[in-house]
Amino acid sequence: MRVLISYRAAAFLLPLIWMLTSASAEGPAPLPKACLDGTGPGWKVLGEADFAHVNCDADTWAWKEGILYCTGEPIGVMRTQKQFTNFELVAQWRHLRSGGNSGIFVWASAEALHDLPRGKLPPGGIEVQILDHGFAEAFEKSTGKKGDWFTTNGDVFAVGTSQMSPFPPTSPNGKRSFPSKNLSRGVGEWNHYYVRGINGEIRLWVNGEEVSGGNGCEPRSGYLCLESEGSPIEFREIRVRELP
Repeated sequence: MRVLISYRAAAFLLPLIWMLTSASAEGPAPLPKACLDGTGPGWKVLGEADFAHVNCDADTWAWKEGILYCTGEPIGVMRTQKQFTNFELVAQWRHLRSGGNSGIFVWASAEALHDLPRGKLPPGGIEVQILDHGFAEAFEKSTGKKGDWFTTNGDVFAVGTSQMSPFPPTSPNGKRSFPSKNLSRGVGEWNHYYVRGINGEIRLWVNGEEVSGGNGCEPRSGYLCLESEGSPIEFREIRVRELP
């Protein structure tokens, strides 16, 4: 007997199937290409009312006609109103200046955000990095050294007191999951991130293909944060779906 499943139903079931089939010593098998648009059962659009101020200025973040604009000044974050454990997140972003820096913090604890000083990033959480390609050139020019400890295509790593076992390939010190493919588009172009966090494992898809991630994350529950880090950036189509 043939059973037909719609695309939206399949998209909803994929994470559940993954949880049931991925408990091997070698780690979970990767899912096929996915460029989810964040529509279908369970998805929620995140707008201005779904975020809370943390340590940026009143004009650092501004919503206009469905686009979230960040000046990049001062360095800091804003967080979701609620905390998440198992989830899927999609977001589109584009840097407005060459060498731009930003990121999405996952599972940032209330303690890491409490009384966070202006100009500081959270001392805990898992960062899904958002770097423009010009950052590598600027780093080499300012330091005279090659930036071999980062990439501009979607690094994932634990911050401060947090923990994560990164998926290979990794940075030279073994602390960052480097992307397996270079898929990020340059300054002024929109990029699509799909981030999935389940049971302490984080995975990132860049423009439709899985590239990086890690497991054994601690903490594995907390806020989702958007990062302001010195350069203007825009976000749009920010959507989240909670998973069992």
